[in-house]
Amino acid sequence: MAVTDRVRTVSQTQQSSTGKKGAAGLGVLLALLATVVWSGSFVATRGMAETVPPVQAVFWRWIIALVAVAPFAARQAWRQRALIRRHLGFIAFASLFGVALYNTLVHQAGLTTSASTMGMIMAASPVVMALYARLGGERLGGRRTFGLLLACLGVLLLVGDGSLGFDFGAGDLWMFAAALSFATYSALLKRKPAELGGLAFLITTFVLGALMLAPAYAVSVTVQGGFEATAGSIGPLLYVGVFSSAVAFFAWNRAVAVIGAARAGVVYYLQPVCAAGLGLLLLDERTGPAQLLCMALILAGVALGARR
Repeated sequence: MAVTDRVRTVSQTQQSSTGKKGAAGLGVLLALLATVVWSGSFVATRGMAETVPPVQAVFWRWIIALVAVAPFAARQAWRQRALIRRHLGFIAFASLFGVALYNTLVHQAGLTTSASTMGMIMAASPVVMALYARLGGERLGGRRTFGLLLACLGVLLLVGDGSLGFDFGAGDLWMFAAALSFATYSALLKRKPAELGGLAFLITTFVLGALMLAPAYAVSVTVQGGFEATAGSIGPLLYVGVFSSAVAFFAWNRAVAVIGAARAGVVYYLQPVCAAGLGLLLLDERTGPAQLLCMALILAGVALGARR
């Protein structure tokens, strides 16, 4: 009987270990999906920078996102309305940093900053995520810390065009503020009540974020006027509304829930690589040997930091 119990215990342990590895792998893939989609949003943001004012672009982004997720999320949100009211303060903070502030800052930066540079600077956010995680008691481990530092070095060299000297413009500073806002949002996700469904949380943050942006939207329309609905404006809005907002935010939220903000943040370091590639394909933003070397450092850091 003792031998049988021991065999059963070993089998259960192996199954548990396999399940954890599978969940971790899924979390990394979800973080990668969100990262790739968000990299495309920088290209879309640059594409409509001259035609759609930033606040108006962000407001319509979340209206489109609401329409996209409502068929899937509205029922769950209604069932959990009492739970949403109970945690409304927390959800409002998440909406402020992840929906209203972050995306407004990105679109503001898109007026004067290239898509590849936006992706490079946004890759600074994993450093803040890791600091938040460490302050919250999460142990990063030597390998993950080394991977994070290696990827961070690659990002710094990439932004500095092969050196550690910087000359930031206004758009670059807007992007650093966006990186801080996104890292704060990611840290808040770890405190999301477990009983609150992911879709209910997602649609509620979208609603609150749109409401927060509504006054600024009204001022922008009054002062700047509306924008013309053309293929060049509607196409990018549909991309950032459906894919960069609905799909990517759901994937990122789930990834953080599975593998944590610090580990997901290491995967997020791939953003400058993705953004540079898309910038080359769609905006003809050239990438030289020095940039490729920096990207290799980022990839190596991600490979180390994303492993258990």
